[in-house]
Amino acid sequence: MTRALRIRGLLALAAVALSLFVALTVPVHLGLDLRGGTQIVLETRPTATADADSEATDRTLEVLRGRIDALGVAEPTLARSGDNRIIVELPGVQDPATAADVLGRTAQLTFHQVLGAADADDKGKPLPKRDRRQILPDESGRLLRLEAATMTGKDVEEAAARFEQQSGAGWQVTVGFQGSGDDGWARLTGQAACHPAGDPSRRVAIVLDDKIISSPQVDPSVGCGSGIGGGSTQITGSFSADEAKELALLINGGALPVPVETVEQRTVGPTLGAQAITASAWAAAVGTALTALFITAVYRLMGALATVALACYGLISYAVLAALGATLTLPGLAGFVLAIGMAVDANVLVFERAREEYASRNRTSPRSALAAGFRGAFSAIADSNITTLIAAGLLFFLASGPVRGFGVTLGIGVLVSMFSALVITRALADHAASRPWLRRRPRLTGIAHPGTVRDRLTRTAPQLMRHPRRWLAASAAALVLAGSGIVVRGLDFGVEFTGGRLIEYTTATPVDPDRARSALADAGFPRAVVQSSGDHRLTVRTDQLTNAQAATVTETIGTLTDDADTLRDEAIGPSLGKELRQGALIALAVALGAQLLYLAARFRWLFGTSAVAALAHDVVILTGVFAWLGKPVDGVFLAALLTVIGYSVNDSVVVFDRIRDLSRRDREAPFAAVADRALVQTLPRTINTGMGAAFILTALAVLGGDSLTDFALALLIGVAVGTYSSMFTATPLAIELHKRT
Repeated sequence: MTRALRIRGLLALAAVALSLFVALTVPVHLGLDLRGGTQIVLETRPTATADADSEATDRTLEVLRGRIDALGVAEPTLARSGDNRIIVELPGVQDPATAADVLGRTAQLTFHQVLGAADADDKGKPLPKRDRRQILPDESGRLLRLEAATMTGKDVEEAAARFEQQSGAGWQVTVGFQGSGDDGWARLTGQAACHPAGDPSRRVAIVLDDKIISSPQVDPSVGCGSGIGGGSTQITGSFSADEAKELALLINGGALPVPVETVEQRTVGPTLGAQAITASAWAAAVGTALTALFITAVYRLMGALATVALACYGLISYAVLAALGATLTLPGLAGFVLAIGMAVDANVLVFERAREEYASRNRTSPRSALAAGFRGAFSAIADSNITTLIAAGLLFFLASGPVRGFGVTLGIGVLVSMFSALVITRALADHAASRPWLRRRPRLTGIAHPGTVRDRLTRTAPQLMRHPRRWLAASAAALVLAGSGIVVRGLDFGVEFTGGRLIEYTTATPVDPDRARSALADAGFPRAVVQSSGDHRLTVRTDQLTNAQAATVTETIGTLTDDADTLRDEAIGPSLGKELRQGALIALAVALGAQLLYLAARFRWLFGTSAVAALAHDVVILTGVFAWLGKPVDGVFLAALLTVIGYSVNDSVVVFDRIRDLSRRDREAPFAAVADRALVQTLPRTINTGMGAAFILTALAVLGGDSLTDFALALLIGVAVGTYSSMFTATPLAIELHKRT
């Protein structure tokens, strides 16, 4: 056994053992759709300077979304209800009271010059009209008279909680200023420094929601009028770790434009019933089993070992999600299961490359062919995964809400799949290939023969790129046909984008949410979301309804119980708000640009341009097909679309990597001929990877129930279109661009 094999084996065992420990000891958080969670209803209040109108409520909602992201709550749901209410649903929150307190804080941060101490009876005296000075107690309870605020939270760029051990100050919050805030802080501290040490007027007060949180003396070393520069300061005040982190969170999140009040806080049941969850679990099990059988049938022993590695991939991915405290929702679970099927791709790349090496280079043993296969496939695996990681990272840093959560899941899946293929699969394959009994029976390995697809391609020798413009014409026709669906039929945006209606009932007897969902589907409302709250409350959330349709919903609920009274009936705003949608689009555009730059650096500009053009082709076709079918474009569709984008780029990178490899071997060959050979040589990998994904997606579409049908359908269409475009859109486009450059 070689040293490298021992190291890979030990790494694989350590990763699996640690993941098994984490999976057994750390529970994963389940989302509202699987387990339920906390629902908080906030109501905006008017002030003397701002009305609590619809616009103010929308701005408040976006500030709250930033605070929730900072709290670390994955997959939250925020929606406006009426003109001045906001419904917040938080899955996996351990302390809902603390969350409600953080969300409800106005967080108006101001900086004041202290004018001096105030007498006890001054606090009750009314200040002169239009006098914006304040009298507030400091940290020790002593009353201070404050000048009007000279700086606000808008002057702050960022705040961070830090533990200062050397000076003994403990937890404090470091505040960095931006714009005019730097000069403002120097001016404020310079004015305070003009007073003698010990004088209350030498202090600067930092106020949060009309409460002094810190009022430090300006250091004696600071001269009058010079002030403290550097663009930052520290807020101290005997904070605990939680208090310092909460203060930094509130400062970073910004102030609410109007105050909010928590009018309701309760626990709600899952939006999906036990039947849907059971059906999805069965679909996942059947799909995974079919994929495992397929890969084993094609690659024999190596396929069986790859199946073991994929099981390890699933275990490690689950353990990482649990360790990070991520929240698992049903679409996320489906995407996680799909990733297991798509993780086959790296193994297929290696095994197909090993088959080529065994046949074309007269390898004497499957083990040497495997080693060459891993070496040859490494660049394609690395490039395809790095492009996906770039997209995942930018989605995480630039987007928010469900798009940001998708970036986390995607990044984890990519990293773990690379480890699974390059470490676990290789350790298992090397160990098996070195066995004497297997060396005597090389065909059992699955790589000592070309395979059905490659054998047929060798006999027929097709020239797929003989007429590249015909393929481009076919792609253009498909693009126009699908795009016309968007123009003619329009897009049926789901309740996450458009808002809808929320009706809450009190029932005389408990109503099973599963029965309510089935009854509403039969009544013509298949997309209704039903939640229970306690034994006698039921909430129905739908798209926009007419009054007649709302009456039908009420009648349907009434048939399930002796008495159902409408507690509230309100219009709700979109949970995927305008700023979240804009952030997602910006993140996606930047991610595509970054992928283009990476592909241009690793390959050539024409390859990067062709890959991104094929990706845009896939997005338009998938969206257009959903428009023609009248399917909803909602948050689940958005997750499917992002998955398809990653799949499409991976496919194109594999073909371009082979073109680069063949071009280096034969620099005199025409580019079109090289591209044609590369396409034919990678075709077995493309077909086998697509089949592996198709098995699990078909199982999700057929067995997953209504909750997963549209998700699986979008991915099935996306995989088919992505497979086609990588071969017959990106490659012929690269050929045409090469002719012109």
